[in-house]
Parts: sequence; C-alpha cells; structure tokens
Amino acid sequence: MNFLRRSNLALAGYLTLVFLSGAAVGAFGMWIYKAKTVKAVTGMSRAEQYRQQYLAEMQDRLRLSADQRKKLEEILDGTRKLYRQLSEKHRPEFKAIQEAHAEQVRQILSAEQRVEYEKLRAERQRRREQEQTADR
Repeated sequence: MNFLRRSNLALAGYLTLVFLSGAAVGAFGMWIYKAKTVKAVTGMSRAEQYRQQYLAEMQDRLRLSADQRKKLEEILDGTRKLYRQLSEKHRPEFKAIQEAHAEQVRQILSAEQRVEYEKLRAERQRRREQEQTADR
C-alpha cells in the first residue's frame, strides 16, 4: 500500500512539475513574442517605418489625444526639416571624407579589384539615391 501511495504522490509531483514548466515556458515565450514582434511594412522607407512605429508607441503608451497626435506629427515634420537642412549644410564635408576614404581603399587594391570596387560603389550610390527618393 505504501508503495502505491508513494508512486501516486511521485506521479502527481511530476505532473505538477511538467504543468508548471509548461506554464513558465509559455509565459516566457509570450514575453519574447511581445518584446520582439516585428511588423512587416512594405513600400515605406526606413525613416517612415520608424516614424510610424514612434507614433504608435507614443499613442499606445501615452494615450495621446487627437490634438496631441497632430501636434506631435508637426513636431516630427519640423525635426525632419532641421535634420535635412543640417545634412545639406554638411554634405560637402561628408563627401570629402567619403572620397578620402575611397582613395585610401583604392591604393591598397589591385587593378582588377579597383574595377570591382568602383562597380560596388556605383551600386551603393544608386541604392542610397533610391532610399533618399523614397524618404521624400
């Protein structure tokens, strides 16, 4: 009799342990899912995706009124304009740094590698131009 009672208690303990382990794994999985959920957004630039994510988070966490959201969007528009002005102002300096970098890289490459490097740079430039066009 004691053997049956002990085995039933062990079985109940194991089942309880399995249940609690499952609950803990489920809770952890839900926490990971909520923390790492990625929303697929197509046709938007990275800047626009960030803006939409920022607005959604502000709306959800701060419970903004319609007027506050409109004002926040105006603030974001103004900030974007200031960033673009600053970027345009310093573009020649950035360009000079990029060209100095490219020249240093060219000096360590063979003739065949330079040809491929120039193709690579041209492809990257086209991608940047496409991204800038999409951001505007």
